[in-house]
Amino acid sequence: MVLRLIEEDWPLDEIVFFDTGWEFPQMYEHIEKVEAYIGRKITRLHPRRDFETWMLRRKIIARKGPMKGKVHRIGNGWPSPSRRWCTRENADVLDKHCRGAVQYVGIAADEATRTTSANLIGKGEKRYPLVDWGVDEPQALAYCKARGFDWGGLYEIFRRVSCFCCPLQRLGELRMLRRHLPELWGQMLAWEDEMGEHCRGFKDYTTVHDLDERFEMEDRQAEFPQLRGAYALPGLCMANAGSHRQEEG
Repeated sequence: MVLRLIEEDWPLDEIVFFDTGWEFPQMYEHIEKVEAYIGRKITRLHPRRDFETWMLRRKIIARKGPMKGKVHRIGNGWPSPSRRWCTRENADVLDKHCRGAVQYVGIAADEATRTTSANLIGKGEKRYPLVDWGVDEPQALAYCKARGFDWGGLYEIFRRVSCFCCPLQRLGELRMLRRHLPELWGQMLAWEDEMGEHCRGFKDYTTVHDLDERFEMEDRQAEFPQLRGAYALPGLCMANAGSHRQEEG
């Protein structure tokens, strides 16, 4: 989106990147490559506290009940569809920085329904150039690739790229993360080891360690087909390949 905005001379006072601290290392290299290509600096914004602190060590004060006014747990735990504290922090920081400005948001035409929820997050006027241009995500990626951008090969591995540890990504993406970037997967396991029990639900009420065990067994089944169907993880409906396909569909 940014490349076309500049090429078509749209008014663009500042380019902003919210750094969650959970980005793929290749994305930081990509940002630097974009800066060199367009000849402009990109402003890095950061959460008020690093996300690791929010997730693991933030003191949560009870607002009601017998613990009102006291610390009743430590850490937000993993984000979830009903508790997207990371998205809220992103919106708050962007709103404060961009107050009074028109914001261009990179939602593609094939996900235009997201503009409704995006308008509800944060404040200020938002515009969606990719939607206006009718540019879907594959077209946007092709546009950037034609100008020499490859995101360090991330889109050769993943269908979508966001925070590497996002619990909302598809199961297949997490499987690829473990396979191709084991150091990042190891970081997720280490974070979970530090969490209290109340914070450990990662995806569909499983944990990263549960998924690690599942993926390990799947790899072993691929190597030794005679093991197929011999493993079941409680709560994941993994007794056979059919249920596995159903979950991913």
